[in-house]
Amino acid sequence: MGKSVRELADRTPAGRDRYVDLLRVASLGTVVAGHWLMAAVSADGDVGNLLAVVPRLQILTWALQVMPVFFFVGGFSHALSYRSLRRKHPEGAGLYSVFVRARLQRLLRPTMVFVAVWGAAALAIQLLGGQDGLTGVALRLVAQPLWFIGIYLAMVAFTPALLKLHERHGWAAFGALASAAVGVDLLRFAFGVPYVEFLNFAFVWLAVHQLGFLRADGRIRRPAVLAAAGLAGAAALVALGPYPLSMVGMPGEKVSNMAPPTLALLAHGLWLVGAVELLRGPGARLVARPRVWRGVVAANGMAMTAFLWHLTAMLGVYGAMLALDLPLPAPASAGWWAQVPPRFAAAAGLTALCVAAFRAFERPARGGGLPAGSPGRLAGPAAAVGVTLSLLGILGLSMVGFAGLLEGRTALLVAVRVSAPTAVVMALAGWLLVEAAGRARAGATTGG
Repeated sequence: MGKSVRELADRTPAGRDRYVDLLRVASLGTVVAGHWLMAAVSADGDVGNLLAVVPRLQILTWALQVMPVFFFVGGFSHALSYRSLRRKHPEGAGLYSVFVRARLQRLLRPTMVFVAVWGAAALAIQLLGGQDGLTGVALRLVAQPLWFIGIYLAMVAFTPALLKLHERHGWAAFGALASAAVGVDLLRFAFGVPYVEFLNFAFVWLAVHQLGFLRADGRIRRPAVLAAAGLAGAAALVALGPYPLSMVGMPGEKVSNMAPPTLALLAHGLWLVGAVELLRGPGARLVARPRVWRGVVAANGMAMTAFLWHLTAMLGVYGAMLALDLPLPAPASAGWWAQVPPRFAAAAGLTALCVAAFRAFERPARGGGLPAGSPGRLAGPAAAVGVTLSLLGILGLSMVGFAGLLEGRTALLVAVRVSAPTAVVMALAGWLLVEAAGRARAGATTGG
């Protein structure tokens, strides 16, 4: 039987940086609320984007597009986790495979359950011919947030190598990634080189992740300078360059700051990291309060499950409103804004039900440690192949969605077309390979 939230909170080590946990919860919560707000469903079941209906609201994404904060926090946590394993086992044998498995358990298990449930539902819906209207839209949309998990997998995979570069070169390692992102945008916009823009999925997000390493070593000493430089840089790029105002993707736009990421989004990430570091003192005092900390601990224990199912919940609310013939005012109208609080409350309730049903898969499994003994020589390469397959499969699924399973619908992943079944097989095979590689050490030990 698992420990209660109060027990977990009371046993928190004195040296734990609780503010980082607060940032993790707050960033995911902001993303969820943003998705709920942007979903604008009309009476005919069409799903639009509030920011497209009211373009002047796009400036709000400069404060509310907080995914860079989550990746920044990820870098901090990955650095501490990998160093902890490295201190316990300085010989380093088998370290990579066990690190990858330990970091991905709470990510991939709930994700694969989500994929299995929605995949089965999508197949049943399509066999019954019910993929019209909002249902068909839901089959395409619910998988879109999986892109974040795919990128996070890449960050875990690259942590050991990039942490080593950080320990040798500090800010220069971040500068190299940022410079690579600049080069990609130059090749893309100045010279029209095809497909090069996809490299910034790595360079931009890994640069933000690298800032988490710098924070782990206390090397972000002037957050105000970082915030000001990032904000000024983003403003200049949007005003003078080919970059749109919105820091989230917009339907029909020729250039998106998000997919693939641009230099403007990297500048935005710098601004946000500087801003949250400026708030570190007040934030730390807030989360030091026992009641607040218990709330953060509870939220952290189910954050990934809530993130996976939050769009399902919101689309379920809209589906119920359509089924009950409740009025759906025009998006951004006074009536639409008046419905926001009850829609949010209903979506939160449905999300809570999903969390209650699936949160057990988010709990870490036993055997995540690093036993003594000699690992298999192929454990590290196997883990690397596994995490690569998983991230490509999950990214592919985020693009193609669950619609068109029977028709073989495909989407372009970098320069390769993938279907939903192919993406699911890749993600599942990668996950199983990561699990096998991470357990190989324990198996070799007990077998000897």
